[in-house]
Amino acid sequence: MMKKKVLSVFLCAGLAVSMLAGCGSGNSDTKDKKDAAADSDLEYVKDKGTLVVGITDFEPMDYKDDNGNWIGFDADMASAFAEELGVDVEFVEIDWDNKVLELDGKSIDCVWNGMTLTDEVTSSMECTDAYLNNAQVVVVPAEKADKYQDTDSLKDLSFAVEAGSAGEKQVSNLNLNYTPVNAQADALMEVAAGTSDAAVIDSLMAAAMIGKGTGYADLTYTVSLNSEEYGVGFRKGSDLAAELNKFFEKSMKDGTMKTCAEKYKVQAALIEE
Repeated sequence: MMKKKVLSVFLCAGLAVSMLAGCGSGNSDTKDKKDAAADSDLEYVKDKGTLVVGITDFEPMDYKDDNGNWIGFDADMASAFAEELGVDVEFVEIDWDNKVLELDGKSIDCVWNGMTLTDEVTSSMECTDAYLNNAQVVVVPAEKADKYQDTDSLKDLSFAVEAGSAGEKQVSNLNLNYTPVNAQADALMEVAAGTSDAAVIDSLMAAAMIGKGTGYADLTYTVSLNSEEYGVGFRKGSDLAAELNKFFEKSMKDGTMKTCAEKYKVQAALIEE
């Protein structure tokens, strides 16, 4: 009788070990799946059901319509990309100087706002291929434009530029006197109000927001300081950048991107593969 009891105990112990091993294997599989999702920004965005896009007020890329909704070339393309992913889109206005911190802290999922692909940007973010050409241009009152037609003529001007922007980099490189402001739209207001002599903003914004028929009819742009390209930035290592590249390629081929560009008058700057 004693031998049977001992054998029974061994059998039960073996069964328990087997069950625990089976449970451990199942937990491991689940953990592996969770880890894989955690390593993928694409899965992270799909799981939460929202693509959070970091922007500033930057017409014609991202700006509000009369109903307070965000529209523009970048805003419309971001909405279309989110729809392609099967998620909602949410636009969050950010401090441009803190864009990398916002990304890394996961308060936003990408920066999609006519962002110039500088060395600083590409080293701190996972960026898409370039999709638009751009330049930084000098904006001055139209009545004074004749005086400022080259970089040598700019040295005595006071500039307003968006903090952390490509425009700030250009005026800094030229050792010009400038005041950083929160957004390019604020830089324009400084010039219109006479508190700054000039501003440096993106050429696409200048074409859309200043001159005859706009809210800044008394301003114009003169000197082009550089040439550059726009891209979208994600967290470093994010798989969403490659996903967006595929979406850009598809949108260019089916005409979606060109139609959107024509709507916001930025078609001349599109980069076609």
